[in-house]
Amino acid sequence: MQTAEQIQKVAVTLPDGSVRDYDAPVTGLQIAESIGKRLAKDALAVKIDGTLRDLTTSITTDAAVEIVTRDHADTLGLIRHDAAHVMAEAVQALYPGTQVTIGPAIANGFYYDFARSEPFTPDDLEKIEAKMREIIARDARFEREVWDRDEAIRFFEDRGEKYKAELIRDLPTTEDISVYRQGEWLDLCRGPHMPSTGRVGQGFKLTKVAGAYWRGDHRNAMLQRIYGTAWRDEKELKAYLHQLEEAEKRDHRRLGREMDLFHLQEEAVGAVFWHDKGYTLWRTLENYIRARLERTGYLEVKTPQLIDRALWVASGHWEKFREAMFTTNSDEEKVLALKPMNCPAHVQIYRQGIKSYRDLPLRMAEFGSCHRNEPSGSLHGIMRVRAFTQDDAHIFCTPEQITSESIAFCDLLLSVYKDLGFTDVSVKFSDRPATRAGTDEVWDRAEGALREAIEAAGLPYTMNPGEGAFYGPKLEFVLRDAIGRDWQCGTLQVDFVLPERLDAEYVGEDGQRHRPVMLHRAILGSMERFIGMLIEHYAGKFPLWLAPLQVVVATITNDADEYGAEVLKQLRRAGIRAVLDTRNEKINFKVREHSLAKVPLMVVVGRREADERTVALRRLGGKDQEVLALDAAVNTIVAEAGSPLGNLVPESPF
Repeated sequence: MQTAEQIQKVAVTLPDGSVRDYDAPVTGLQIAESIGKRLAKDALAVKIDGTLRDLTTSITTDAAVEIVTRDHADTLGLIRHDAAHVMAEAVQALYPGTQVTIGPAIANGFYYDFARSEPFTPDDLEKIEAKMREIIARDARFEREVWDRDEAIRFFEDRGEKYKAELIRDLPTTEDISVYRQGEWLDLCRGPHMPSTGRVGQGFKLTKVAGAYWRGDHRNAMLQRIYGTAWRDEKELKAYLHQLEEAEKRDHRRLGREMDLFHLQEEAVGAVFWHDKGYTLWRTLENYIRARLERTGYLEVKTPQLIDRALWVASGHWEKFREAMFTTNSDEEKVLALKPMNCPAHVQIYRQGIKSYRDLPLRMAEFGSCHRNEPSGSLHGIMRVRAFTQDDAHIFCTPEQITSESIAFCDLLLSVYKDLGFTDVSVKFSDRPATRAGTDEVWDRAEGALREAIEAAGLPYTMNPGEGAFYGPKLEFVLRDAIGRDWQCGTLQVDFVLPERLDAEYVGEDGQRHRPVMLHRAILGSMERFIGMLIEHYAGKFPLWLAPLQVVVATITNDADEYGAEVLKQLRRAGIRAVLDTRNEKINFKVREHSLAKVPLMVVVGRREADERTVALRRLGGKDQEVLALDAAVNTIVAEAGSPLGNLVPESPF
């Protein structure tokens, strides 16, 4: 019999900081039971030193432990992973001979790829959903088993599961071959899983079928991918499906056509043809950002689009981004590349002439035209393109200025977002990636400086491990739009590497040469993507100051055409973007047409308005109209159309 001294103890640190001692080994479930019956009942998994594991995983050494329940941040991933397994079992039960391949959880849902000769139909999805509900109701336990590698290969080959056998063969020999059972059905899987299939719940729905090459390689067999979404409960599912419906209504591609903003065509894949209204929106946004930058001490520059390969090699971008760069040869047989980003070019401007510490910080901004050879399958309207414009800037500063410059940038960024209608902003801290430039010492300095800066700015943040740029850590600013979707837009990066690689210097107060720190920052990210996001956020119903066409003056009869032209002239003189509609159509037709085009204001004039020198003001989405004297109407519209910075419209030529 073991003495008390012989029994190994483990110290478990709980999220509240308390420490409990247990006899080793101890499982997450046992820990939950020791805390309370309700927690044990609700427990779904356990986090051990930050790693998500099965609830039954044994803990043999001191560790930080967190019991994962339904409301935990990691739970959705578990639900979706388990739902994928349940779907795979349902498919094989309904369609014998179908091979299962890979089925991960993804953002907002899950998918599984199947090898089957017959295509899945929408009716099939309904049948699969029904079968999934049966499996969930059965509430079979998830049980992990570790198999011998060769036995596992034979097992799956004997079942005709050649894809699973291939996966096992390609796994590192040091990796356990783990299989999860749920009743009679099993699958190759690393885990973790919840205790049983019943924990998936009823908050799921299969959404679509798509084609997918095995392992993403077009040389391989085409598989059928079934997508689904899964949530904690049916209420969350309903909310998400409503969000999808809203997103479809707000799709920037459809609204772009209806509002005559832009178009895309095959002759310029990944590039945008901006129409006059769309480019007016672009220029309005650009002028606003430019004014904000000028007021905060930025110098605007312009750099070449074609730059010699040698600079990209020196900066490190050639090694990291070569596959995404468009290249061409000049007459001198030099290899030139269209710039995928502005950073190295800005360093070249910085290096012209000797810089002193007195010149720093130097804030250099550019609306830089960039090109990246994005895969065709990833292109999406104007949200993901190959030709785009960055609202890019670089701050060259001393190490001592990092914090103050970061605070100033965060203040500017949040103020811009507020002006553009976004108040729900979160921050992610992305630290060193596996593949990076610079030593660990340099990265320690950069990450420490950025962490100090964001904490000094007073902004809460979450970690986004391994997602930093290859030359430095970064903050990612995520906006939540009107229907609850998140968009990563702004960034702030601390870079000690590029100034070193491209030989940027300044003369310090000590008379010696030093390397500046380079802060890479963007607010919008890319103009194209942000405009697409704005379109969807506002559903095309822009605030008056942003609307590409602010007012339509519409005549009721041709008798009022002359007065309509006078109204138009006064509006344009006041800097309002307005047009005149004198078509021989009924006024209701005109109102309906311009409402579909999302014109914020209509100024309606007829014979009576002409005689009384009044106008009838109609607002988009409103049923009533307001009759005002012409001068009062113009003043009202001008006041409402003011930019957050005041009147940025140059003097009108009208």
